[in-house]
Amino acid sequence: MTDKKQILKSASIITLVTIASRVFGYIRDQRLTLLLGTSLAADSFVLAYRIPNLLRRLVGEGSMTASFIPVFTSYMADKPREEVWEFAHRLFWTLAVVLAVLTVLGMVFSPGVIHVFTMFGKEQRQWGAAVELNRIMFPYIFFIGLSALAMAILNCFHVFGPPAATPILLNISIITFSIAVVYRHFPNKAVALAVGVLVGGALQFLVQLPLLVRQGMRFNFGLSFTHPGVRAVARLMVPGFFGIGISQVNFFVDTVFATSEKMLRIGPGAVTSLYVADRVMELVLGGYAIAVATAILPMMSHQAAAGDYDAMKKTFGFSLRIVSFITLPAAVGLIILREPIIRVLFQHGSFDAASTRLTARALLYYATGLPAFAAIKLIVPAFYSTHDTRVPVRAAAYTLVINFGLNLLFLVYFFKTFQNGGPALATSLAGYFNFFMLFVIFRLRFGRLGTFEILGSMARIAVCSGLMGTACWVMLKFSRFSGHPSFVAQLCIFTALILVATLIYLGLAWLFRCHEIEEVYGIALRRERGEAGPQTLG
Repeated sequence: MTDKKQILKSASIITLVTIASRVFGYIRDQRLTLLLGTSLAADSFVLAYRIPNLLRRLVGEGSMTASFIPVFTSYMADKPREEVWEFAHRLFWTLAVVLAVLTVLGMVFSPGVIHVFTMFGKEQRQWGAAVELNRIMFPYIFFIGLSALAMAILNCFHVFGPPAATPILLNISIITFSIAVVYRHFPNKAVALAVGVLVGGALQFLVQLPLLVRQGMRFNFGLSFTHPGVRAVARLMVPGFFGIGISQVNFFVDTVFATSEKMLRIGPGAVTSLYVADRVMELVLGGYAIAVATAILPMMSHQAAAGDYDAMKKTFGFSLRIVSFITLPAAVGLIILREPIIRVLFQHGSFDAASTRLTARALLYYATGLPAFAAIKLIVPAFYSTHDTRVPVRAAAYTLVINFGLNLLFLVYFFKTFQNGGPALATSLAGYFNFFMLFVIFRLRFGRLGTFEILGSMARIAVCSGLMGTACWVMLKFSRFSGHPSFVAQLCIFTALILVATLIYLGLAWLFRCHEIEEVYGIALRRERGEAGPQTLG
């Protein structure tokens, strides 16, 4: 099987499972907004949930997989089987101890943690509920950290589907605890949801244990901070918290500014609106970009370990084109249809029309940065596959400073213009800065990446996306979506708009000869071309 087909096969498996997870994730978030709306209680839950969830994303979708896989694959290539599993056992138990200590510290110092993320708000007492909710959910970090390690090990054996499916269990758990027959046994609805998070995290870890045993892991106890493999992972992982997870750190900076006194003047809900807009973004970002990134990291690591940097560069360039083919039109669609999307997906129960307008504004500015967020998911693992963490960390540091500065600028001088959309716009602009800096450095270090082919593909994709967006805007105006009070009518119009816009885009992509349409959707229909494999470097 060629590298391209292997990437697409692995990414397709991960994508299908991830889409299922995102569907359950949507139901979870819909239950949250239905029960709590954009009230202060919702803001408190989202704030408390985002703290352990930030570490989950940094560990699960970031530094754990990106740091462990290159080291483990090198052990698999060069070491006997016994040494490979000894390394895995030592790392497992060492990580378990570190996570246990971190969990205890997080629970004890929960008031201080919440205070850090509400530093711009004068009334700290209103966040008391967030402190208690954070204490309930903090042990989630322990389980999800070990789950991330399990997923990384299984990925090295090309087992992608079951690990990618584990977030479904988290979503099902939260949904279960959001049902009246369950949450009525708790002090309030937010506490029930918090317990659902904790139970879901435990399930994510436990279901992967049989798969690890099947591959040969026996969990022999062995604690070691000095094992060469453990130290190699740590050297990559510690800075990786910052490097690969910068987009998530930036989202958290947004949360800090969303709790400011000025933001609260427009009423509660700024934190929840940013969270919901982010979740809508994740339907696209998690559905394909993270899937491709997960599939290419082991491949690029093997290529880098073999010294085949030309193949590694081609893998990266191919993946960037494929992801851009999805994310560019998705960004345009999210911008044009932002209010219908939020209204259809979330305007139920306590989530009213005002909540929809608030969230749609945040989605507008987050969607602007969607292509950059997706590209970062690809280029940072490219550095990590060569055991380089310094460059992503430095770029991340500059990006964080820019994001903070832009947030401050929009809050102080442009608040009336952007309101709760200011933090989202700051993160999007910072995301583009981060990607372009990393791309230039990667190009200077490894040579030609097929830049002209990538730019040519993106130009065609951008034209197709722009034309599709124009057609979508015209159809939205003539459909009079807002004038239909019936949810069923709105759902039908919304579904029709999405389907027609998708067909228009695919038709334009075929007309403009975008080869990505074959590589993403037409593997079975692909013509056998001798030059279909490696791309031309330029």
